[in-house]
Amino acid sequence: MPQRRDLHPTVEMMYCNSAMKRWMIVAAIVVLLLLPLAAFGQGAIFHVVLDGSINPISKNFVLSAISQAEQAHGSLLVIELNTPGGLGESMRDIVMAELASTVPIVVFVGPAGARAASAGVLITLAADVAAMAPGTNIGAAHPVNLISGGASSDKTMTEKITNDAVAFAKSVAQERGRNVEWAEKAVRESSSLTASEALDQGVINLLADDFAGLLQHLDGYVLPDGRVLHTAGVPIEEIRPTLRERLLDHLADPNVVYVLFILGLFGMIFEFFHPGIGFGLVMGVICLVLAFLGLQILPVNIVGVILILFGTGLMVLDAFTPTHGILTMGGVTSLLIGSFALFNIHNRAIGLSWVTIIVVVGTMTALFVFVISKALLIQRKPPAIGKDALIGMRGEARSSINPTGKVFVHGEYWKARSLAGRIPSGEAVTVVGREGKTLLVRQSRSSSETPLTTKTREG
Repeated sequence: MPQRRDLHPTVEMMYCNSAMKRWMIVAAIVVLLLLPLAAFGQGAIFHVVLDGSINPISKNFVLSAISQAEQAHGSLLVIELNTPGGLGESMRDIVMAELASTVPIVVFVGPAGARAASAGVLITLAADVAAMAPGTNIGAAHPVNLISGGASSDKTMTEKITNDAVAFAKSVAQERGRNVEWAEKAVRESSSLTASEALDQGVINLLADDFAGLLQHLDGYVLPDGRVLHTAGVPIEEIRPTLRERLLDHLADPNVVYVLFILGLFGMIFEFFHPGIGFGLVMGVICLVLAFLGLQILPVNIVGVILILFGTGLMVLDAFTPTHGILTMGGVTSLLIGSFALFNIHNRAIGLSWVTIIVVVGTMTALFVFVISKALLIQRKPPAIGKDALIGMRGEARSSINPTGKVFVHGEYWKARSLAGRIPSGEAVTVVGREGKTLLVRQSRSSSETPLTTKTREG
């Protein structure tokens, strides 16, 4: 049998070191292979800020953020919310996207002083984790504030809308394991809670001072479905709206759209009075295009648009007709009614402000009254050019006028004929008419003589 040969201790140590190196290399390769997998399992935390009304533009922004987080296999999406409410249809689309999201969604009502009112209530209830900052509030989700397609004053219709909103709120709260009774009260009675009250009543899950504190509370948080959230050391990606989204979001403000609409009409009126491709046309077209973009976003009452156009037309027409302001008063009345009826938005927090209406209509009225008064004054003034321009002017007889002679009027010499006997040279005369190139004059009795209005005859 072969006998084992003992190796020299130095050689044996070399063999051991070589084996250890091989195992270390294998271990390093395994670690390098596992690192990407670990990073894949701990995707980035996405953070979006939703500050303003809930409208089609903000809805698209939130849906895009959810889609981006899902495509990037993010570990978490945090929506920092501060809203007075918004459109019911936009709110429903956001809630449906939250419930269907594969990425855990946290809605954080913050910072201090923020609110989740009206549509914001349902968006908060639909989150996997709902959190609020101290000094914030949540509630007042009555369907009139949710603007579910323009709430009607009809009692039956209001009841139907309310019952539908209650059922939707209760189903969302039940799905997320929140206080179903309070969800119903928020809709029926417009109930509101502070942050601490919402935590005590099971409406939200956490209280956090700010976004950084929220991440600390979320680290190790276990969701109802068993998933565990990890936030420590995980990179954070901010999702910000594009320039186009920010512009359209501003155009979702009824006050901005209303002012742009009126400015556009004013620009076109200015261009009508001063024809030519100029400032009025450029400003009017730009403002009207932006206003029409906003009118496509917001729920608009076409009757309001017609009344505004009709009222503006009456005010313009009054500048060309001797109605002494009657058409302007009718135009102001039509403009006010049309302005208040322009948008089907009954939530004053996000609707068209009555202050804006009064300021805009008051400014338009003052401008048109000024224009009409000036037009009346111009109509009463004697003509400044043409064959009647010299009537009423005073001059001096430069020769004896008996019955004809020469006068000096308005810096020019004219042939003149006296209508009241001989006028000595050097006497003051007043032009009372004209026959062709001959002026008809009378001797001026005083410097304050009222000009005569004798009709002229063509020579």
